[in-house]
Amino acid sequence: MKKYVGYYRVSTAEQGKSGLGLESQKFMVNNFINTNNGELINSFTEIETGTSKRKRTEIFKAIEFAKQNGAILVIAKIDRLARNVFFVSSLMETGVEFVACDLPQATNFTIHLYAALAEMEAKLISERTRNALAEKKKQGFKLGSPQNLTNEGKLKGLESIRQKARNNHSNIQSTALIVEYREKGFSYDKIALKLNELNFGTANGKRHNSTSVSRLYKRNLTN
Repeated sequence: MKKYVGYYRVSTAEQGKSGLGLESQKFMVNNFINTNNGELINSFTEIETGTSKRKRTEIFKAIEFAKQNGAILVIAKIDRLARNVFFVSSLMETGVEFVACDLPQATNFTIHLYAALAEMEAKLISERTRNALAEKKKQGFKLGSPQNLTNEGKLKGLESIRQKARNNHSNIQSTALIVEYREKGFSYDKIALKLNELNFGTANGKRHNSTSVSRLYKRNLTN
């Protein structure tokens, strides 16, 4: 029977608002362990506030405990761990095996790639936003402030941001799997079939085909 150590990370505000609050993460982890006939031998919870600048401590306790007990570190979703290549690389160097419930089929290579893509995408989004605002300002547009928006405008803006985040998250996960499957010699058609079986859709919410898979794979190679 495999031994697992759970790691949960939430913020105080997130617990009440997010679908990935503490209880939800625990449910995902316990369900994964039970499905794989494993045993949860310990768990660690990181609670951070939006203004907290302190470094994480529980993750290192979880890693050390897992290492000492020959256990697997398990998290609900990969983004609960970190969207930071250095952090993920450091974790891998400890030799501790870890798995994300939303990507149980992923290898250490896939998770490292996912972190790299997520980190790169975050930087690109930030850069594009700054450039777009600067260009608008240069053209004479007066940039508004959130308090001047109507409630309807705010809701539309939030929904647009959420939708883009969901689409981007799906693309990052899909790309990581595509790269791994290509390393194994899978064709684009076979990869599309695999992604659809795992319910990974395109950025437009459609099913994958050889063209969408090829596009994501080639985009990754040019980045």
